[in-house]
Amino acid sequence: MSLDLEALYIDLHRHPELSFQETRTAGVVVAALAELGIEAHEGIGRTGVVGVVRNGDGPVVWLRADMDGLPVPEQTGLPYASTVRGIDPHGVDVPVMHACGHDMHVTALLGALERLVATRDEWSGTVVAVFQPAEEHGAGSLAMIADGVLDRFPRPDIVLGQHVTPLPAGVVGVRPGTQMAASDGLTVHLLGRGGHGSRPHATIDPVVMAAATVMRLQTIVSREVDPREMAVVTVGAVHAGLKNNIIPADATLALSLRYPDDVARERVMAKVERIVRAEAAASGAEEEPAITIDHTLPPTINDADATARLTAAFDRAFGEGTVIDPGMFTGSEDVSWFARESGVPLVFWFWGGVDPQRYADAVAAGTVERDIPTNHSPLFAPVIHPTLERGVDNLVVAAREFLA
Repeated sequence: MSLDLEALYIDLHRHPELSFQETRTAGVVVAALAELGIEAHEGIGRTGVVGVVRNGDGPVVWLRADMDGLPVPEQTGLPYASTVRGIDPHGVDVPVMHACGHDMHVTALLGALERLVATRDEWSGTVVAVFQPAEEHGAGSLAMIADGVLDRFPRPDIVLGQHVTPLPAGVVGVRPGTQMAASDGLTVHLLGRGGHGSRPHATIDPVVMAAATVMRLQTIVSREVDPREMAVVTVGAVHAGLKNNIIPADATLALSLRYPDDVARERVMAKVERIVRAEAAASGAEEEPAITIDHTLPPTINDADATARLTAAFDRAFGEGTVIDPGMFTGSEDVSWFARESGVPLVFWFWGGVDPQRYADAVAAGTVERDIPTNHSPLFAPVIHPTLERGVDNLVVAAREFLA
């Protein structure tokens, strides 16, 4: 009996779960692994799942898929759109959506495992399938590592993974070297002095302090980073106050920073701290602001030799011209911790999830940015076919390339 991958994908899309809350998703994965006769282990790194296919002597290949959804209200209009709500880490009730395609990642990996099991007389070695939680928090891979995933299961000779993205279905994007940026998530707590809205002179207004800080932070990239270099400073959330006639005592900013390497990271982090503290001082703050690093992600760096080998394998399997160099993505990932901590090569690639004709029409009209939703958009949803089939094929080709 074979897995119904389309039904499995639709089910996962309808039932997204926030980071470290992927209990239902993990249950779906475990049930599918059991149906395939694959050794399964759950609860790794809280909600992670590991499947192991042992097939004689040979290399150990890790295939990774992430599982978590996002606090995004789905607006795709699909008949299987999510209406799920969840409770975020701050205790807030939020809508939940698979706005980054992790449901497609999980389904494609299960489909690849099914095919690898069915063809196990054609290869030898060990495949370890890692279904990782909490990628969106940048914490899931480290949680699995802290829970002993590298010691409890066969250690990898190579780590492989993929991510669906708004490229035409059938296209694979991969490059040697830095594939995705490093990232830090910061929380900035600005401390003022609250009071009545009618007496601002008796307060230290953290709302004005926050507004000035947000605007000044925008000058880091526009005025302090060489235009030939890459950096991103995004303020993704501002929280202050509860009522229009009360000046609050504090304000909080949530920042996302991106850069290609550690040197750029140190420079940008120093500039952020300088501006935050200077704007607080300019506002007359009596207490220093608090800057907390919530997570740090290293750059996702593809091994040059393994990437060249995999590119050639994709070309053989799908035809010359299938693989493109998409450039470095300014998004970030935590998959590389598995390779870094085990000292082995990583290859992480992207595959298209957009109807090719729709993409071509948008290119011709010059409206790709407007008409092709990106990851994390409430409108993001890969076209199921042929995205799913190609996602399965990618993983099978990649695994077979590095197995005996």
